[in-house]
Amino acid sequence: MSQPTPKTFESCTPGRRFALLGLALSTWSFGGFSHAQTEAWPSKPIKWVVAYPAGGGSDFLARQIAPQLGKQLGQTLIIDNRPGAAGIIGSDAVAKAPPDGYTLLSGDNGVMVFNSALYKKLPYAPSDFAPVGLMARFPLILTVNPQSGFSDAKQWLQAVKANPGKYSYASAGIGSPHHLAMEMIKEKTQSFIVHVPYRGTAFAVQDLMSGVVPMAILDCAAGLPQIRAGKLRALAVLSTQRLKQLPEVPTFEELGLKGLEVSAWQGLFLPKSTPEAIVKRMSSEMQKALAQPELKARLEDFGLEVSASDGPALARWIQQETQSWHALIKNRNLSAD
Repeated sequence: MSQPTPKTFESCTPGRRFALLGLALSTWSFGGFSHAQTEAWPSKPIKWVVAYPAGGGSDFLARQIAPQLGKQLGQTLIIDNRPGAAGIIGSDAVAKAPPDGYTLLSGDNGVMVFNSALYKKLPYAPSDFAPVGLMARFPLILTVNPQSGFSDAKQWLQAVKANPGKYSYASAGIGSPHHLAMEMIKEKTQSFIVHVPYRGTAFAVQDLMSGVVPMAILDCAAGLPQIRAGKLRALAVLSTQRLKQLPEVPTFEELGLKGLEVSAWQGLFLPKSTPEAIVKRMSSEMQKALAQPELKARLEDFGLEVSASDGPALARWIQQETQSWHALIKNRNLSAD
């Protein structure tokens, strides 16, 4: 049986030939423009969205890194604080931004892990972002007002277990790492402490120092300056080892509570569908910036653990975090709705 002969461009009718030529030109133009756009990136300032108020750990880290990263990229990085709704407002804005490399997001445990289990409906999904890389981990510290009457962690533990519901604690907000860390402590100690959520770490710290609430889990960036100034007292750290900045403060593991290693981590993200070349370039420049000795030393002085990684490593980390934290949220029947 004879096979049909495929039509060539020359054998097409004039009208068909014109349509094919137009399609080829449009495809070439789009691909060429996209490639040229990637090659020219960045050609204007880049907006870096922080989904929390100024004064917290997320804001601190972004403002420390932005000048060095901007210097390397040859463009200004503008920090845009968009707080509200446990980081949802700022994160959703980035998820819906053009995927052209000019809108970044500082994403933490809350927006990338906790929120999808705490809220029945989210305007964004973690899959709406392209992971650039992990930047740093913030060790967490159990802190109290010096006038609260708590002198050390053992006394604190005895008091909260013996008086369920008597004490309250502040957090940076529902679904924040600070909130979930205390929930894990409550799970491990079988204690009941009333949660008082705030709209960001800075507001929680303010009321903690004034004595409105007696205790809070704080990240090192927000807590260390106040602890060093004597305005707050550190009782225990949620790390496997003592912090070199607070060598006299024990870990929860030393108090007999295993499995209480929790940190507030920060990763960098771009909107999904951002060209891979831009994602890789941003990842490379971010890791290079965090390797600068002066910047790294400054971050570590505030207690941060610089943990630069690439996008795939951050994606794997989020997957691991999701499995463990979603189980805790389900077991404790936690919800933000």
